[in-house]
Amino acid sequence: MSGTSEGQGPAGVAVPGSIRPSVTERHNFGRTASELRDYRAAFNAAQLAMAVVDHRGLVISANEALAALLGTRPTELRDRYAADLIDLASDARTWHAYREVLRGRRSRFRCTRRLKHPDGRALWAEVTVSPVPESGTVLLSVADISDRRELRARLRHLQMHDPVTRLPNRTLFFERLTAALESSPYDQGSTGRIGLCYLDLDGFKAVNDTLGHRVGDRLLAAVATRLAECADAGGPGHGGGHLVARLGGDEFAILVEDSTGTEQLADLARSVLAALQEPFDLAGQRLSVSASIGVVERAVSGTSATGLMQAADTTLYWAKEDGKSRWTLFDPERNAHRMTRQALSSMLRPAVERGEFTLEYQPLVGMADGVTRGVEALVRWNHPQFGTLTPNRFVAIAEEDGSIVQLGQWVLRTACRQARQWQLDHPDVPPLFVSVNVAVRQVWDSDLVADVAEILAETGLPAHLLQLELTESAVMGSAGRPLQALQALSDMGVHIAIDDFGTGYSNLAYLSRLPVSVLKLDGTFVRGFQDEAHANPADETIVQALVELAHRLGLTVTAECVETSGQASRLRRIGCDTGQGWLYSRAVGPDRIAEMLGAGPRPQAAAASG
Repeated sequence: MSGTSEGQGPAGVAVPGSIRPSVTERHNFGRTASELRDYRAAFNAAQLAMAVVDHRGLVISANEALAALLGTRPTELRDRYAADLIDLASDARTWHAYREVLRGRRSRFRCTRRLKHPDGRALWAEVTVSPVPESGTVLLSVADISDRRELRARLRHLQMHDPVTRLPNRTLFFERLTAALESSPYDQGSTGRIGLCYLDLDGFKAVNDTLGHRVGDRLLAAVATRLAECADAGGPGHGGGHLVARLGGDEFAILVEDSTGTEQLADLARSVLAALQEPFDLAGQRLSVSASIGVVERAVSGTSATGLMQAADTTLYWAKEDGKSRWTLFDPERNAHRMTRQALSSMLRPAVERGEFTLEYQPLVGMADGVTRGVEALVRWNHPQFGTLTPNRFVAIAEEDGSIVQLGQWVLRTACRQARQWQLDHPDVPPLFVSVNVAVRQVWDSDLVADVAEILAETGLPAHLLQLELTESAVMGSAGRPLQALQALSDMGVHIAIDDFGTGYSNLAYLSRLPVSVLKLDGTFVRGFQDEAHANPADETIVQALVELAHRLGLTVTAECVETSGQASRLRRIGCDTGQGWLYSRAVGPDRIAEMLGAGPRPQAAAASG
């Protein structure tokens, strides 16, 4: 019973040398050894590839699964560095995390590695490294996740590709575009530029509507094939590389990374148009289609995915607006004009309420005596950002968005009030009539007859001192409500003038059925009347015929854009009644017209008083 020496029991368990273990101790000792044998058997038989690794990273033991995975025997893996076996040292981040686990500073580490199987195929493995408690070792496990990864890749492919055309879809396109824009322009081989052809098919909806969606889908698939062929033929080194995607409906995009300039994109767009112009044979259906393409090419630096797509979308719209079946290159100046147009459109209605519009007046002068008979009211927009804008900058926009009704009412009321004020301030001279331009939309979208009657009553201006000008194209096609409105205005005593006559329908026979009293000849005719040496005989013949016809119908004729005395002389000889242009006066403010009226009685007034 005496003595203190100790012995070593099975599996390295310390047993006191002078004390025999009790029955309970012998039972526990046997259970521990048994458990260790069970653990070792489970370790060796496990399907999961595993190895025990010491703090230096050397393999202490490895199971059959790991050996089979690496094409060797378990004993051959002992004392080898685990990091070398499963490629844990290939990148600094993974290597650092692995070392932290070995040193006991990190509880767990997991990564994915691509390994080479002994049969030559590549496999993907999920590697997990975690400490074994109170042992100073770590357990390394390697799970083959190739099937899982392949399934995930298959699902991602389905998620990222269009089922009809098999092309990358909108999601994958924007993922690739974003990555291209985030790449460094200084990478070796990079041009630092990017290009995009954004296209859709002209009239594709008609194919779906007439032949059905099945034929439409076949056509989209066939188009996709031709686009891919064009992209492959025009790729880097003519070896392909451009991404072709279906963005939705009949919209496609070809992304050109590291583009070499606009000429490369132009060549690609031309090849696409040529390829799509060839007929398609689809299960007995022979179809011909065309496409419109917006082309954008620019530096990667400073470009966002949103900005690039907005530019491409705008340019595609231009291609369609310009006639379809063509490609159009993005034009910064044209885009700036469009942006300005949008800005003007958004500010038109508030501008009327803020009083940003003013009127100027251009005299209408009798050709025979040089006497001012009336004035044309011309609206100006004193824009806080763009300065003074003439009607050609904003009237068409106002007609499109409907604000022309509100603006037109303001112009009509202001002009009539001003004409009445001149009449009151200068009672000794014959009153001037005022001519106001009216858009056809004012006739459709408002009660023009009621508006005119109300304004005349409000301002006190006699109806015969108001002249309304409508363009030839608007008047010549008048029927129904517009024609009734013109007739009612004429019956009221208001004069109706056709503006820019000779540039539209020129349906002369229709004049006799319209309540028109004045024709205003377009300035293009007058510009041909430069002088005798440079006269255009055809212009003079046409104008003379128009004047004679108008007079026979009881109409008066006003010549616009009279700039020289030679033009005035020839127009007077032909028989034009009044003239308007810079020869007489530019458009001026109402005070200047008042000064002209106050300078003295005009010839008619002098004759009447005599």
